[in-house]
Amino acid sequence: MAIQDYIESGILEAYVIGAASADEVKELLYLKAQYPEINTALQQLEADMERVAQHMAIKPPPGTWDKIEQEINGLILREDTEADTFEQKRDRGDYKRHKAGSQYIEVEAESTYMRLHKNWKWVFWTVFALAKVFLVCSIYFYLENRQAQENIKELKTELHQLKK
Repeated sequence: MAIQDYIESGILEAYVIGAASADEVKELLYLKAQYPEINTALQQLEADMERVAQHMAIKPPPGTWDKIEQEINGLILREDTEADTFEQKRDRGDYKRHKAGSQYIEVEAESTYMRLHKNWKWVFWTVFALAKVFLVCSIYFYLENRQAQENIKELKTELHQLKK
């Protein structure tokens, strides 16, 4: 196998972007150790991909790194302190303190109603109205079918009597 053909085969690119299979990775790592040309081509490709990534990078808005740092610091501080949760007793409205780590977190909502966007209300009412129309149509066609079946029965009996 020619080394230059292997380098141009696209396996190096697949390895750099993480799309190479496990067998291709093993083969590449073996050949990289054996042939310095492959190692050089791989380093050059990684440098090129890094330049492309830096050229296409978008700078985050100002203050983003500060917000990330604050979140991380907040998480670190939260892990250091032991969190307590409170459980309400049903009979008197008292609260009982118990340790964090329980399986469930009770969430109480102020309202038992679900809020929907105005467009969803129209969709709901349209579907509701269509369901009613389909119900009426199905009842109508059921009754028409039943009447047609009775008419067919009567015609069969008349035809049977005429044949006798």
